[in-house]
Amino acid sequence: MSSVRNIFAPKSSRILRVLLIDIGRDWNERELAAEAEVSVGLAHYVCNTMITSGYLVRDERNRIVVVDPMRLLRRWASYHEYDRVNRFLDYFTFEKEIDRFLDVLADLDQEYALSGLAAAWLVAPYVRPIDVPLYISSEDLAPKLAEELDLNPTPRGGNVKFIVPYDEGVFYGVHVARGVKIVSNVQLYVDLYNYPARGEEAASRVLELMLKEWRSEKEVARNV
Repeated sequence: MSSVRNIFAPKSSRILRVLLIDIGRDWNERELAAEAEVSVGLAHYVCNTMITSGYLVRDERNRIVVVDPMRLLRRWASYHEYDRVNRFLDYFTFEKEIDRFLDVLADLDQEYALSGLAAAWLVAPYVRPIDVPLYISSEDLAPKLAEELDLNPTPRGGNVKFIVPYDEGVFYGVHVARGVKIVSNVQLYVDLYNYPARGEEAASRVLELMLKEWRSEKEVARNV
């Protein structure tokens, strides 16, 4: 059975993200590859590896089903090094109230996705954030966003951080909370798990939210 060495590599992780966001769905490899925007060959190899590892099974129709999402999610999160795999561009805002700054983001008509404690603050409030990390689609977008948001560049320690992501797959499943574009809860959990300054506590709250969603999706799938 052909497999891949690392299912958490950037392109391979796109498949994990799709599977974990739409947990109640079964897939064939071609559907999964199209949704994750990877080759069918890569989808085949990644699925084979995850089947061997006990994360997935093939049902009686030879369709792929996630059977151990919690173990898969936690293994991915423990492997992921948010601070090392991404590139950060530091900026500074004089706005002292994080909530006010987040409200400004709601009016931003650009491709971005909020992550970190700031995103967790909007979907599962627990740890108050001290900075605002935003994934952006390209580094070239940073100056334009900085102008729109009235930000000043700083060498380090900025309270607004534009993130050039390790892979564009981080934008899959972006949703909106309080008018702000936020990474999927799966991506948010993975980002927060090894995040400093109480990131793991915030991740646990996001996980509680995901477990409720997963239970709901499974109920719907059983009743279809």
